[in-house]
Order: sequence, then C-alpha cells, then structure tokens
Amino acid sequence: MSAGLSVAGKTGPLAGLKVIEMAGLGPVPLAGLMLSEMGAEVLRIERAGTSRPLPSLPDEYNLDRHGRAILRLDLKHREDTDLMLRLAEKADMLLEGFRPGVMERLALGPEAVLARNPALIYGRMTGFGQDGPLAGRAGHDITYVAYSGLLHAVGHAGGRPVPPLNLVADYAGGAMMLVAGVLAALFQRSRTGKGEVIDAAMVEGASMLAAPVHALMAAGLWNDRRGANLLDSGAPFYDTYETSDGRHVAIGCLEPQFFAEFASLLPLDERFVRGQYDKALWPQMRAAIADRVRQKSRDDWDRLFAQTDACVAPVLSLQEAKHHPQNRARNAFVAAGGFARPAPAPRFSGSRPTVATKPADNDLVPSTVLERFGFSKNEIDDLVKSGLFGR
Repeated sequence: MSAGLSVAGKTGPLAGLKVIEMAGLGPVPLAGLMLSEMGAEVLRIERAGTSRPLPSLPDEYNLDRHGRAILRLDLKHREDTDLMLRLAEKADMLLEGFRPGVMERLALGPEAVLARNPALIYGRMTGFGQDGPLAGRAGHDITYVAYSGLLHAVGHAGGRPVPPLNLVADYAGGAMMLVAGVLAALFQRSRTGKGEVIDAAMVEGASMLAAPVHALMAAGLWNDRRGANLLDSGAPFYDTYETSDGRHVAIGCLEPQFFAEFASLLPLDERFVRGQYDKALWPQMRAAIADRVRQKSRDDWDRLFAQTDACVAPVLSLQEAKHHPQNRARNAFVAAGGFARPAPAPRFSGSRPTVATKPADNDLVPSTVLERFGFSKNEIDDLVKSGLFGR
C-alpha cells in the first residue's frame, strides 16, 4: 500500500490501494469500477479540452465515472505529463486501454513510468495485444470474438452467428482478465516488491474462456459447427423454447437424473428418457419438447419446475431479473445513483464492498484529488497557481 492515502468512506478488501485509470470505453472502465467497489481509490484521468466520453449519458447513469475521483489533463502539455508521472509515483496501479504506442508517444509508457515507480502495476488492455500484425487495428467486441472463433460457435444450426452482446470480449475476456492480471501482479509484488506490466488482449481473453471447448474438440467430443454440440443448442435438452404467451423457457437438464425429472413433469415419452443421448432421437425429442412447452405460459412452467432439479428456468428480461425472488433475497441489485444496477460482486466474508455512485463535488476538485494522492499543500498550491487546471 502506498503512503499518504485518504480512504474515507471506502471499504472492501482493496481499501488503501491507489489506482490510476486512463479514461476510455469498455473493459478498462468496468475494471476500474470493480476495483473501486472492492475498496480501491480510483483516479480517472480524462482528457481536458474535449467533451467527456458518452456526453449524452448523465452522471447518475454513467458507470464509467462512478466511484472515482476525476482529474482532467491535457497530456499534450509537458506540465500535465509531468503531473501524471508524479501521480504514478504515488499509485499502486495504472490501467490504460489505448492502442499500442499511444502511452509511449505521451512519454507515459511502462518504461518511463516504472523508472519513476518500479513497484507500479501497469495494466494494458487492447483488442489484439501489444504486438502482432493486427495490434494497431481498431475493433469492438464483435471483432475480437470473431477472431477468437467464439462468434462462429454461437447460434443455431443453419443460422447466422449471433453476437453475444459485448459481454464475451469486452467484459469477460477484457475487464475480468485485466482485473485477474493486476491482482495476480499485486500478490507477486507482495513477495518481490517489484511491479509488473500486464498485456491483456481481448481476443486472447475471449479465447481463454473457451479453453475447455478446445479440449473437448481435441478429444473428438466437440464439432466445430454451430448448433451441433451439447452446449450450443445442438442438444434438445439444452436450448430455449417458446411458450404459449410468446415468451421462452431455458432448458438445461444435461444429466440423466435431471432429464428424467424434466421428462416426468413435462411429460415426455419414456423412450426419450432411455435414449437421452441417442442423437438419432434428438429431432423427434426436440419436436416433442417444443410441442409440450407451447401448451403453457412461461410463468406456468416456472411454477411447475421451480422446486425441482429439472434445470428449467424462465427467460427473464433484464428488468424482470431485478425483481426475481432469488435476486431480491440476495440483494443482487442495488439502488445507486437513481437507478437499480447489479450489486458489487463477488462477495467477501470479512469486508463489505463499496457501492459506487456518481462523483461527489469533491471528487472533481483537483486540489482535493491531489491531496488524496499524497500531494502536500505547498505542491497543490503551486500546481493551482501554475494555471494547469484552468486551461
């Protein structure tokens, strides 16, 4: 933990950790939000002289800014770059999501920053990584999921690949892998005292999520076609079905004992129970399940299967999920900043995460922000008098 930090109001297992987050969109802001809610003091560096990212999104809804202090700098000016280096000297982590070479051109790359603070953990988030023929190319989640092979695998047989929102590359393969990397480096630093540079690439993070699928494919247990496998809607007992009211249920009774319970309650002919894994029966089984499911509403099926292990669930909308009894019992959604959003995750037995909200007035005042990062009153006065924050 670095000295000179004020953590008033911050709780959680990372309380006392100081993180610099270079403003951007997508995985780095989600990583910053997660670290903040685990207790870290996160300082978001936004670009001065331009409109904020997502200007149409009011602060109460802009999770990219929640839980942070905000400092606006123009890193094309030497004075601003020098301040960034001084901030980095006092930080534990720095997170950035620019294309390769951008931080180096700003004289803020790992070599320059680690020379000032050898214990700093420097987390880099890109689509393709810091090198390779595609390193400098632009992209989005759908781009990286396409290159990982995962987009090819998502969708029904005979249909087009279906983008899985921007969850797989941006947030699972991006933000989560970045958080895992910087926390692993934090543990290593506790033993060595040395910092680390983490090169997190979204295409590689997305690919890592599919490591078990690659193992199944190598063993001859997975077909490299959409909708032809056990977990990709190829199996009739692992798919979604339309109900009488035009909504859907999700059926996932893979194990024989769960499928037997499902078949008994649906009901389904006993021959399908005996031949659950007989692929020759799957077209008939799918048709029979679809016919039965269409005879009741989604909520009727939910009531029938709610207390069973048949692995049948209502397909809830995002709004409905907030009000489901399981989520309400666990307080899985919290009201923060004027709207209901997922609660901080995961949970810890010995500490309580801090729910991030929009920046308070003091979070936007440069002198207050610098004080939190250990700057003395004289240093702050000199910076304010220099006009650096008035441009």
